[in-house]
Amino acid sequence: MKLHFEDDLDYQQSAVESVVGLFKGQEISRSEFTVTYRPETGPQASLGFDESSLGIGNRLKLIDNEILENLKAIQFANGLRPSESLASGDFTVEMETGTGKTYVYLRTIFELNKNYGFSKFVIVVPSVAIKEGVYKTLQITQEHFEGLYPKAKGYEYFQYNSSKLGQVRNFATSSNIQIMVTTVGAINKKEVNNLYKENENTGGEKPIDLVRATNPIIIVDEPQSVDGGLTGKGKEALTAMNPLCTLRYSATHVDKHHMTYRLDAVDAYERGLVKQIEVASLEIDGGHNKPYVRLVSTHNRKGSITAKIEIDVQRGKNIRREFLTVEDGDDLEQIANRTIYENMQIGTITCGKDNESIEVKGDGFDEVLRPGDAIGGVDPDAVKRMMIRRTIKEHLDKELTFAANKQPIKVLSLFFIDSVEHYRQYDADGNPVKAKYAKMFEEEYRKLAKSPDYQSLFAEIDLDTDAAEVHEGYFSIDKKGKSVDTAENNQPNRDNAERAYNLIMKDKEKLLSFDTKLKFIFSHSALKEGWDNPNVFQICTLREMGSERERRQTLGRGLRLCVNQEGLRLRGNDINTLTVIATENYEQFAENLQKEIEEDTGIRFGIVEQHQFATIKTVDDKGQVSNLGIKQSEKIWKFLKDEGFVDAKGKVQDTLRTSIKDGSFALPDEIKQELADQHGDEQAEAIAVDVQAVLRKLAGKLDIKNADDRRVIRTREAVLQSEEFKALWERIKYKTTYRVEFDNDKLIADCAEAIRDCPPITKTRAQFRKADIAIGKGGVRADETSASGYTTIHEDDIELPDIITDLQDKTQLTRKSIVKILRDSMRLEDFKRNPQQFIDYCSESINRTKRLALVDGIKYRKIGEEHFYAQELFQQEELKGYLKNTLETQKSVYTHVVYDSAGIEKTFAEDLEKSEKVKVYAKLPSWFKVPTPLGTYNPDWAVVVDDEGQEKLYFVVETKGSTWWGDLRHAEGAKIKCGEKHFEEIASDIEAPARYIKATDVDGMMGYTS
Repeated sequence: MKLHFEDDLDYQQSAVESVVGLFKGQEISRSEFTVTYRPETGPQASLGFDESSLGIGNRLKLIDNEILENLKAIQFANGLRPSESLASGDFTVEMETGTGKTYVYLRTIFELNKNYGFSKFVIVVPSVAIKEGVYKTLQITQEHFEGLYPKAKGYEYFQYNSSKLGQVRNFATSSNIQIMVTTVGAINKKEVNNLYKENENTGGEKPIDLVRATNPIIIVDEPQSVDGGLTGKGKEALTAMNPLCTLRYSATHVDKHHMTYRLDAVDAYERGLVKQIEVASLEIDGGHNKPYVRLVSTHNRKGSITAKIEIDVQRGKNIRREFLTVEDGDDLEQIANRTIYENMQIGTITCGKDNESIEVKGDGFDEVLRPGDAIGGVDPDAVKRMMIRRTIKEHLDKELTFAANKQPIKVLSLFFIDSVEHYRQYDADGNPVKAKYAKMFEEEYRKLAKSPDYQSLFAEIDLDTDAAEVHEGYFSIDKKGKSVDTAENNQPNRDNAERAYNLIMKDKEKLLSFDTKLKFIFSHSALKEGWDNPNVFQICTLREMGSERERRQTLGRGLRLCVNQEGLRLRGNDINTLTVIATENYEQFAENLQKEIEEDTGIRFGIVEQHQFATIKTVDDKGQVSNLGIKQSEKIWKFLKDEGFVDAKGKVQDTLRTSIKDGSFALPDEIKQELADQHGDEQAEAIAVDVQAVLRKLAGKLDIKNADDRRVIRTREAVLQSEEFKALWERIKYKTTYRVEFDNDKLIADCAEAIRDCPPITKTRAQFRKADIAIGKGGVRADETSASGYTTIHEDDIELPDIITDLQDKTQLTRKSIVKILRDSMRLEDFKRNPQQFIDYCSESINRTKRLALVDGIKYRKIGEEHFYAQELFQQEELKGYLKNTLETQKSVYTHVVYDSAGIEKTFAEDLEKSEKVKVYAKLPSWFKVPTPLGTYNPDWAVVVDDEGQEKLYFVVETKGSTWWGDLRHAEGAKIKCGEKHFEEIASDIEAPARYIKATDVDGMMGYTS
């Protein structure tokens, strides 16, 4: 299998452009320096001859203030709080796990080289796993990037190795793009590291000096694990490289230096960029017949030693399993309020790394528990067996679904276990033997495989051999080849890990192919950040979730969208659902996951910030896009506070949730009028809708679904086979193709006008900043005291780039057209003033104008009477939903309508059911698609209305928010316009055709019947 990489994902392009934009105004440049080489042997050595090479490095010509201005503009455009000053050269990019972070920073390397000539890059990662993952990605993306950036062909990448320091010399002297990949553990110990010692392979120089001389751009992958804090050894090692800047990429930043781009967990889930999550919870009912105690953790706070335990507590008539804090000597009968714990008490509690334990004493027994250990509960192995069985069942169910829908997708399941020895052990001769988890798996696998439900999957398969071949363990491997539990805390352990990761990374594509039988993967600690596979659909944790970030890291192994056997990425929640098999109920899981996201990302669920609405887009009558702004945002926030919708800290109150849910929320007339005066009535209405959308997102919680609530939605045959629905389907079923016609001269004239209307181009400016440096016991601190005004720098030596080729790449127009557009814009003098800024404005203006022209000139044509969507597809294509997001219906083609979380679809369906005029309807499935130049479009509803017995009317109804309907600059609005033209074409030769209309509610739809 060969994985395919998409080069046009908007969120990835935004992340790349945000970093590239930091250096807007920088000309293509490089630095040069001398690298000496003294050979130890040969004739040149006897003559004392020195060979010198030219070293090539990155060169930054912008001053701090210019970068700060660029940073502020990027932050404002991305909805981030602008930085007040440039405190460091560190810039943060936050991207949720599974959204292509590694691809983004690798592509950023090539864009920085293309735009500014930067060529020296060091990628620093926290672990061997991530290093191997990055190196693997560099290998499999090489052909892709060389196709996108043909001028960068011959770029070189390598893993830093202290025994191969000649690579560092080549890094310094090569004129090609150089990418060094290293773990922080390989560079952060000066006293023992060859990087900081003189070496003959680097001409007698210290390798670190060669790296420093290149002013590399450092990319830090997972900086929270690299830095060791703001003054840690990792951060110190990064600074020692004298970087031009440091770009920091993670989903879970601790220190957020100059946030430049943010795609957080909520954004990723809502935009469908990662798999949706569901939880299959294992809940024990009635398991309170023994005195249950489980140790979670121990603590020593200011000399007070306590333990956090899980215990069954009597609350009124109910017994609940709760987490409580206990001390030495506590009586468990009193704590639990249950006589079953009679004479049981807590004994000695120990704290410290790898030394946590509690003693539990009672009549005739004295047990010592370590974190995760329990007494008195259901047999832990019985619980593990049930979880393994459920995982296999979920796995086989997905295989059945994909097979039924003829989707060639390999399904993988991942088990995280508590100890390697529970899966694999060794006999006296060192031969591996199956331990209890491996045996449990094979036993349960064979049982389920023999079930009648799965016979279609196991025809002519030998279950004895198949059960053994479909699972494998990935663990750290010692020198003797044995699987072991290790942490990467020293070089031998890192070596153990590397032996395992080499295997894992090499098998990444094999695992995705049907040619490989392996489907179920067991791991201890090896598969964490740095490894993921897009086709992991089940994750089962046969161990306790420990540290704060462990839950998100565990989920991260399965969040990527899946691929088929051609390596093509597939989208849609009907395919991409990650099932987590856990012992906690799904409400607890959702609550704990939310807490971790809040802690990891700084997202404050349910908090409205005063600048929350500042980046809402507005469009003036010339088509110029701008933001609502801070002042207007603060007015809206003040209204929310005065009305009691949020408290003084911005926390959402129930009154806001209720008003949004029942549709009564509205901005006050004063703010509406002010918005209308500034932006026009139509834009004011769109802004109000966007404000509600922001509040709806902040008022809700992350939507985690219960696997047991998942349902297959059946068709309602009486409706599907009714004469009304058949008549409706006859009017909308036909497929079309399109062609785009537009006036080339008008397009060129419109592009030129759009460039003419762009804001002024600014010249380079300078500013002095002053700061007091205070050195004290707390460390070194810099406090800014003053900043000078701006001074324009008149540069006469700017080397103008090839603007025609650059714009050709960015707009796909011909050179001839671009030349005419630039001439007619009458702004070519601005190109000399600031080339990069001018090119950016031009490309943005041309692409926006192109989109308008595409939609304006599109013409649809019905392919023919024999090309249509068959009505039988409703029965053949499976529809799934969850109880909490479905509405039972009587008039619909399906027994339930599956609606989204926004609420408009649910209300619309409820009103369709209530309306006596509506006879039948269907929420159009995802397979009903209209082709457009901007991607496929899926209309919302098809409805039959009986107009008081006079005649039947047929409608296709679009219910997306009215914000998009007239905004053709936005892709969604443009698709809706294309859909309109598609249905106009179909209606042209049909008597009493279906009308395509736009409405946000049923009353609005009924307005078209009169």
